[in-house]
Amino acid sequence: MGIIGGTIARKQNFDIVGFMFLSLLTALGGGMIRDMLIGQGTVAAIANPEYLILALAGALVALVTDFKGKAWEIFQFHGDAIILGSWAVTGCVKAMNYNLPVLSCVFMGVLTGCGGGMIRDIAIGKVPSVFSSQQLYAVPALVAAVSMWLFDHFGHPMPGMIISPLLAVALAMLSYWRGWYIPARQDFAPVNMTASQVRDLMKMAEDRGRSVGRRLEPPTLRSWRHEKMEKALERKKEKDSRDDVAQSSDQDAQDVQDALDVLLNDTEETNTNEQWTLRPESKRRKNKEDDDE
Repeated sequence: MGIIGGTIARKQNFDIVGFMFLSLLTALGGGMIRDMLIGQGTVAAIANPEYLILALAGALVALVTDFKGKAWEIFQFHGDAIILGSWAVTGCVKAMNYNLPVLSCVFMGVLTGCGGGMIRDIAIGKVPSVFSSQQLYAVPALVAAVSMWLFDHFGHPMPGMIISPLLAVALAMLSYWRGWYIPARQDFAPVNMTASQVRDLMKMAEDRGRSVGRRLEPPTLRSWRHEKMEKALERKKEKDSRDDVAQSSDQDAQDVQDALDVLLNDTEETNTNEQWTLRPESKRRKNKEDDDE
């Protein structure tokens, strides 16, 4: 892992200080974070100088040797897969030694295996490849950690330390050669599906079901069903025609009633106006008769 960190430092045109720091972060970053989160004693990479010596040695090897080409890419991935499974099991075992819950043990295993690469990518200003490459990188670490916990839970820790890393290595290599990846879709949001989308999906499922039913339905049964459907359609048309006639009659009756109401209202208003104009005239005649008297 120190050599892999050094090769990435070369691509970034770092100096010898960059080679050393990037190699240290790549090789030891996951274990450092794990030990700090567990919080039980000094971080192992600091307490044991062998870790630092090996990581710095990898940086020096990468500094004096330019590793490149297809052969190096294949070797790098397979070496990374082997180390990934080993670190995942190591992190899970260390968490189990401190009697942490099962989820914490599995998380410590995944973090130990993937944490170094994440810190390295952040240090060079990139999105961690474990998030964006869509390759099965964290999944093999998860499988190894879960397998190790299961072996230990059923009382077989030693076989688990052998088999669990092999599971992670096999899964990582298969994903590399078979092109397996984790699908990622920005528009994937089942909860936000609109009613129209759900209706379209239901319509599509209904159409497919009908097509399958047509292929499986006997011809005699299909003819009988079509005959029944045609008769039902004719009955529906007749009923709709009767309903239209009845509705038209009701509308005509309503129109006549509305016309009568308007006529009556006009008549009442006319009578009222006539009374209003006649009353003053009769009053004037009466006043004139009084004056004459």
